Amino acid sequence: MLKAGRVLLAAGIASLFVVLQVGAQETAPDVLVKGVTLEVLDLIGKDKDIQSGDQRKLIEVVEAKVLPHFNFTAMTRLAVATNWEKSTADQKKQLTDEFRTLLVRTYSSALSVYRDQKFDFRPLRAKPTDTDVTVHVRISQGGREPVTLEYDMEKTAAGWKVYDVRVVGVSLVANYRTEFANEIRSSGIDGLIKGLAAKNRPAQRAERK
Repeated sequence: MLKAGRVLLAAGIASLFVVLQVGAQETAPDVLVKGVTLEVLDLIGKDKDIQSGDQRKLIEVVEAKVLPHFNFTAMTRLAVATNWEKSTADQKKQLTDEFRTLLVRTYSSALSVYRDQKFDFRPLRAKPTDTDVTVHVRISQGGREPVTLEYDMEKTAAGWKVYDVRVVGVSLVANYRTEFANEIRSSGIDGLIKGLAAKNRPAQRAERK
C-alpha cells in the first residue's frame, strides 16, 4: 500500500468510532463516521502536544477512540486466512495482539503527518435491517485526484465493528493476507508471530523513551 494511501487511511480510521446515541435510537454507521471523524480531526488539529510530535499522546487517542470499534480478531482471522484454523489458541491470541499493535502504530504514525485533507461522507446505501454495510468516504487532497475509502462494518451485539478497510479499492486485510501467507510458508505461524513482534519492537522502545 502506498505511503500516501496509508496517510489517508489512517486519517480516516484513527478518528472514526465512538459509540454515539440519540436517545434510545442507534446512530446510523455513516452518521457515526461523519460526526466522530470531524470531531476527532479537530481535536488532533488543536492539540499542541500532538502537533509537536507527541506520538504517545496520539497513540492514546487512537486506543481510546478506535480500538473498541474494530474487530481485530476478525481482521486477523481474515488476514491469516486458512492458516487461522491451523493455529493454536495461544498462537491466535499472539497473532491478534501483534497485528493490533502493528495497525495502531501504523495509524498513529500516519496521523502525525495529517494535513488539511477534505472529507466527503457519502450517503449510506443500505436497508435499516442490514447488519453488514460499507461506509464510503471521499477525500480531496489539494488539487490531486480524490481518494476513496471504504469501511466494511458489521453489526454485532456490541455495536458496529469494522472488519476491513479499502483505500482506492485495495483491501487492508487482503494486502496483509499475501504478506502473511508468504511468511507462514517460509517460517510457519510462529515465524509470522516473531516477524510481527520484530516490526513492533522498535516503535515500542521509542515510546518508552
